[in-house]
Amino acid sequence: MLITRHIEDRLLKRIEDSQGAKKVIILYGARQVGKTTLIKQLLDKTKKRSEFFNCDYLDVQSLFSWENAGNLAGVVKNLDILVLDEAQRVKNIGLVLKILYDEYPHLQVIASGSSSFYLSNQVNEPLTGRKIIYQLFPFSYNEIFPSGSVIDTRRNLNSILRWGLYPSVITMDDQTAPENLKEISSSYLFKDILEFQHLKKPEILLNLLKLLAFQIGNEVSYTELSVKLRVDQTVVQRYIQLLEDNFVIFRLPAFKRNLRSEIMKSRKIYFWDVGIRNEVIQQLNPLEFRNDLGALWENFCMAERMKQIHYQDINSANSYFWRTYTQKEIDLIEETNGTFREFAFKWSASKKASLAADFKKNYEVTEFETITPENFREKLL
Repeated sequence: MLITRHIEDRLLKRIEDSQGAKKVIILYGARQVGKTTLIKQLLDKTKKRSEFFNCDYLDVQSLFSWENAGNLAGVVKNLDILVLDEAQRVKNIGLVLKILYDEYPHLQVIASGSSSFYLSNQVNEPLTGRKIIYQLFPFSYNEIFPSGSVIDTRRNLNSILRWGLYPSVITMDDQTAPENLKEISSSYLFKDILEFQHLKKPEILLNLLKLLAFQIGNEVSYTELSVKLRVDQTVVQRYIQLLEDNFVIFRLPAFKRNLRSEIMKSRKIYFWDVGIRNEVIQQLNPLEFRNDLGALWENFCMAERMKQIHYQDINSANSYFWRTYTQKEIDLIEETNGTFREFAFKWSASKKASLAADFKKNYEVTEFETITPENFREKLL
């Protein structure tokens, strides 16, 4: 099933642009989110001459190694586009990409990588001013369901909140979906972290992820996590950073400006995919048997909104949650040029939220919405 990704048009426009030197396109994303499929769809749509190299193969790694970088003229001479898939496999990939950019300015180089923390450490300095970065996530709701009624939306959400939106999961039936979800979680989720970071105690990583999965929608305390895991706080912070860099989770900081009652040094942590979250803690029951629907809905909405911000390249929007010591709360605040949009996420349409008077009195609010399954496509996406 061919599904158009939101980022596809932006990438295709950049590839087709014929003006000036071609910045190296870096495409990041977790394993199994569809990076290879997206790149091949782009190549099919352009009439330019291209070649795709899978860097998982040792002979490809050797061909594009730094030692052979001066001998690539024969490889690229008849090409407009060169793709290096899983580019982090190539030793000194940053220097190789720099050479390709400097020596062949007509060539559009695309490099994809699943382990962003590893690949970015190599490319940031060599490719300063020579690269543009894009990120790909599991499907967004509108990518997989571009149209539909409110009833269709409810039916779709029953599946999505259970299995998530990874391509090999959401396109399958309820029998195959859990098998594929388990395969992603067990075989791919930590592969880059374990391979490139050489963790001495990988079980701490899994236990940490389980604790985070039970705390979605709540503030996360590094001190509490370190006590439960019996490790130092610095270990907790490092592992959370690794999970974030590997596109498993993302952090949402607390908003703090004027009020003494506002919670300051805190954060919430969400999963990019609710299916992965459910698999980690083995809570895959149908929604009617769940007691975590409110937290699950909040995580889903938050991830969908963050995908949209990334794909639309809304660099000016800063995202936060807000809470006071008296437990007044706003789930999501988006600040743009000193004005604020606020969202509350409620699974039940009958549970309408109201904007906290303290916040409204002290900050310029342009919009406040309670996001439910009945209106989330219109109001959030």
